[in-house]
Formats: sequence, structure tokens, C-alpha cells
Amino acid sequence: MEELVGLREGSSGKPVTLQELWRPCPRIRRNIHGALEWLKERLFRVGEDWYFLMALGVLMALISYAMNFAIGSVVRAHKWLYREIGDSHLLRYLSWTVYPVALLSFSSGFSQSITPSSGGSGIPEVKTILSGVILEDYLDIKNFGAKVTGLSCTLATGSTSFLGKLGPFVHLSVITAAYLGRVRTKIIGESENKIKEMEMLAAGAAVGVATVFAAPFSGVLFSIEVMSSHFSVWDYWRGFFAATCGAFMFRLLAVFNSEQETITSIYKTSFRVDIPFDLPEIFFFVALGAICGVLSSWYNFCQRMFLIFLKANGFTSKLLATSKPLYTALAALILASVTYPPGVGRFMASRLSMEEHLKTLFDNNSWALMTKNSSPPWPAEPDPQNLWLEWCHPQFTVFGTLVFFLVMKFWMLILATTIPIPAGYFMPIFIYGAVIGRLLGEFLSVAFPEGIVAGGDVNPIMPGAYALAGAAAFSGAVTHSISTALLAFELTGQIVHALPVLMAVLVANAITQSCQPSFYEGTIIVKKLPYLPWIRGRKIGSYPVTVEHFMNCTLTTLAKDMSLEEVIRVVLSTDVTQYPLVETTESQTLVGVVQRAHLVQALQTEPSSWAPGQQPCLQDILASGCPTQPVTLQLSPETSLHETHNLFELLNLQLLFVTSRGRAVGSVTWVELKKAISTLTNPPTPNRAPPLKQEESPHPEGAESE
Repeated sequence: MEELVGLREGSSGKPVTLQELWRPCPRIRRNIHGALEWLKERLFRVGEDWYFLMALGVLMALISYAMNFAIGSVVRAHKWLYREIGDSHLLRYLSWTVYPVALLSFSSGFSQSITPSSGGSGIPEVKTILSGVILEDYLDIKNFGAKVTGLSCTLATGSTSFLGKLGPFVHLSVITAAYLGRVRTKIIGESENKIKEMEMLAAGAAVGVATVFAAPFSGVLFSIEVMSSHFSVWDYWRGFFAATCGAFMFRLLAVFNSEQETITSIYKTSFRVDIPFDLPEIFFFVALGAICGVLSSWYNFCQRMFLIFLKANGFTSKLLATSKPLYTALAALILASVTYPPGVGRFMASRLSMEEHLKTLFDNNSWALMTKNSSPPWPAEPDPQNLWLEWCHPQFTVFGTLVFFLVMKFWMLILATTIPIPAGYFMPIFIYGAVIGRLLGEFLSVAFPEGIVAGGDVNPIMPGAYALAGAAAFSGAVTHSISTALLAFELTGQIVHALPVLMAVLVANAITQSCQPSFYEGTIIVKKLPYLPWIRGRKIGSYPVTVEHFMNCTLTTLAKDMSLEEVIRVVLSTDVTQYPLVETTESQTLVGVVQRAHLVQALQTEPSSWAPGQQPCLQDILASGCPTQPVTLQLSPETSLHETHNLFELLNLQLLFVTSRGRAVGSVTWVELKKAISTLTNPPTPNRAPPLKQEESPHPEGAESE
């Protein structure tokens, strides 16, 4: 039976069903419907990208908080087992060592069995991807499960392995961003866009840092400094929006779970606000930056050399290639044995978690002055109200404990970075820098127990402020970033030491960047990832270098007048992906590019329009439907190395052809660029000429070879 229809009063004449006509409050419902339509129109006018960016931030915050919650429960269970197992040293040693060995071995075996790319930090690979290089299977969704499971097992070992979550979580965030980008493409119905994909990946890198430390500002800046060479302002705003959503949700979840009363900083401090430091202390902060710069250069060098040694050594290289869980178990056993509390672990505060390490190191009070007249006993169990006592063993002074920590953790951190498990390496070096600063602060507090006199006022020295500056300076120098200063402020919620901390970070970076590549660049070098390095040492003759000095002059071209037999011979004798197309064999005027796959397909299909006995040439093949691409960007032999380097980085290029007056004369790829840069950085040693006899005179043109 057909429904009855009628006309609504005041309508334009469009009929409606009587059921809808008789509903109550038709005018109110009509106004609400119109308001919802208006709101929908305004919301989607902003752009659907912002909704996916918000979803990215919220989703990664949920994952980060869920991981922290689960890992905290497992760590507390391990501490309970170690505490309740009894007084037997053998049982306590086994409970302390077997637990991390089993977890790290499972982390290595599980993650490596799913995909080998799930191990390590992940930031070097993200850095390579954002430069335009496609790494196969690295952003596959199966990496997500392997990374989450492996990272959870790694972090559940606590301070035994002394590893963090920053790098792997950046990897997870980038994987999520890539997946959300594909979902967005399917929902909107548009074709895949490389630029849009890179925008989402850049935002994902910023979200990964922000949701680990709840620090949106430093998260975006750190991702720019560490993982990007050039950054678009458009990506800058998008990264801030996604990072803010993630950081806000991460801290909001802590409030909902009754861990915090309101949204506050993670590591609370109580530094003096009225006079946080005296003017003469600026010199000591600068000296701290210099110390951190020297130590970070030595750390980066030793870590890279140790990785190279493991790859060159026959036994370790075979072990890492065939039995990664076994290597992981051996390394974990060494780390766990050293940190065993009744052993030497009691001299390096091994019973504290990484979070408790930072909370104690940022303490305002001077431990050396507090224990000057009396040595407090070492507690049988950590006292939650006096965790700083873990740094004061009766057999060691405070200085001895801090120095012992620095010496032992130096090689232990290097060993931990070689374990093939998902792990982050930023938080360990952040804590290591805090110990360096704490050591200097304790020394100054003893040297100036009443403080430094400045302008008649005397203020006691706060060692915690030096720990904050040391953490920012050392971690910034190791990673070649300045944003670690802002990260320290966001983590502690105080900015009273902005100037001295920033000066320490700048001095540390100035020393390290002039001596060693960053930690992540060193990993790229060892792994031989296709990443284009910076041009360092610009003052030593890098500007006069032009393309003609390093271009590849061996160029295989295809001319339009080439016969079919010659084209086939060129295709069979080479394996390049594309060929430069020139007008004629004689002129060599570059007119375009033809892809190898398209050319092979065209050669396999003989057009019916060819007459019997006709001798076709490449022009006929192109006319029959083989597509070509124009060359929109070319290099000149006079183009400088710096201009070429900027083009490759800004446009994410892999290859550029070199032309002289339109004639193709060579090509430049990443291989030639990297070789030219390495030649500038490490110039070859010139052959020394034999000494001249007394009767001989120098050749008048001998200086022209330089």
C-alpha cells in the first residue's frame, strides 16, 4: 500500500510522508537538522587531514599509556619476586638475572622472526625514509605487532638493560601514520600522493616523541632536528597539532587513572625561582657543556667502532646472523650480573628505575653536604621518601658512586645498543648526562658550601640544576640537537635555568658536531643506509667544487634514430631503470627519459602498422605508444656541490642528468654525491714526492696540482 503524502506548511511544495508530517515539533526538528548540516559543512571545510592527525595523536597516546601501564605491572611483579624470594644469594641472583635474560631473548627472537627491520631504535630508518628513500617492508603493519611486543618485553626488564622507548615508539607512530594515510586515501577516493604521504609521516615522527614525554613543543622540534634535513612550514603546523593532541591525551589518561590530580609535568622539580643561579655560575654551566661535548664525541666514536668491530669479527658476525637470541641472552646476562644489587650494582643505584634515577638526580639538596659529617647506612630496601640514599653507599662517597656509575654505564650502554631488540637509546644518554651534571654540581657545592658571592647576596648551589643542564647537553650533543634544552624544561615544568642550560647545550653541540657524526648518523653509516650526509667543513674548499668534478661521465643514452637492433643490445647489456632520450646520435640533445619497463614492453609488442621488411627505429617504437617523460630539472657542469646537495635534499631526488648547452654529458646520483662529500670530509693523502737534490730546483708549476 502506498504511503499517503502531504504538504508541510510553509514548505516549497515538496511532498513528504504523512508519518513525517504528523511528527511533533516539525519546526524545531527542521531547525536542528539545518544546524547539523551547517556544522557538518563547516567542520569538513577545515579539511579531513586534521581529523586523521587528531586520530593519530589520540591513538598513539592510548598505545603509549597502555604500554606504560602493562610494563609497570610487570616491573612491580619482578621487584616483589626479588624481595620475597628469601635471603639466599643464589636464588636472588637467579631471580635478578634470569628474568631479563628470558624477556630480552624472547623480545629478540619474536621480533626478528616476524621481520628483521623491527629491531633497533628505528630513528635512522625513519630519517632515511623522510629523505625520500623507500625502505621495503619497513612501514608494513606486521612491524607494528612485532615492535609493540618486543618493546614491551625490553622495557619490562627495567633498569637492568637500561633502555628506553623513544626510538621504537617513533617507528610505531610512523607506521600508524602511514596506515592512516592509506585509510584516508581510500575514504576520500583520491589517488596516492607522495607529498601527502610524507606529510603524514613527518607528523607521525613528531607524535612519537610527544606521546613518550608528553612534550609537544620539543617533540616537534626534536623530530625536525634529528629526522629531517629540510622541513616545510605546512608540516610544522600539522606536526604541532597532532603532537599536542597526543601529549594532551597522554597526560589526561594519567588524571583519569588517579595517578595525577591535574595535568602536570612528568618530573616535578622545586628549583628556586627568585634567584635560580648566580652570574658566576654561567662559567660552570659552559664548562659542563664542554665536558659533555668531549664525552659525547668519545661515546659516539666508541659506539660506532664497536658496531664495526662486531660486523668485522667472524665469531660475533656469525652469531648475530644465525643466533640473535643467543647473543641477546649473553649480553643480557652480562648486564644483569653487573647490576645485581648485592654485587657492584649497589655502587650504581641499580635498584632504582629510570624514572626514579631522574627524580633523584634533579633533587635540589647537596648529597655531599648532607653526608659530610655522617655516612647514612645503605637501606636493605629502597626508601620511597629517601631514594637519594641509593647513591650514598657507606663504602663509597657520593662522588665515588657517581664516578663509578659513569665508568660502568659508558661501556654498558654501548653493549646494550648492539642487542638486536626493539629499544630506545635516548633516555639512557639523558640520564647519563644528568649524572655528569650532578657530579659537577656536587663538587661545586662542596667547593662553595655557602654559595658563590655575587653582588653581596649568597645563594647555595643547586646540584639538581646542573643535572638538568647535563642531561640536556649530553643528550643534545649525542643526537646533534638543540631541542633537548626545551625537552628538559617541558619534562620538569620549570624554565628558570633556560639561559645556562641552553648555553651548555650549544657548547656541547659545537664540540661534538665538529668532531663526530651524531648517534643516529653513525648507525646509518654502519648499516649503510642510503642517506645523504651533510657537507661538513665548508670552509675547506667545498664551495669551488662543481658538478664536473664528481659527475658520472659514463652515460648510456638512447637516440631516436637508433635502429631496433641497437636498442635491444643496449637494453640487454644494461640494468638501469631509465634511459636518457636524446634527439640524434650525433647531437646528443637531451629531450626526455624513457623507463626501461615501458621500453621492454613496447619491444615485445610488434605494432601491426609496421610494413613487412621495414627497419624500424626507436622513433617508431615511441610513436607506437611507448610513453616518455620530460626532463624538468637538469644540472650544469658548473653547478656547485652545495646547490646540487640542496636540490637532492629539498626535492628528495635520486638522479639528475647533466647537460652542457643541451647536450647530455653525464649524470649525478647519491653515489657520486656521497663520494664527493666524503672526499671533502676525509681528503685522500697526497703522494709525497721524493726529496730534491741540492742542484735541482722545484718545478715552477708544482703548486698547480693543488
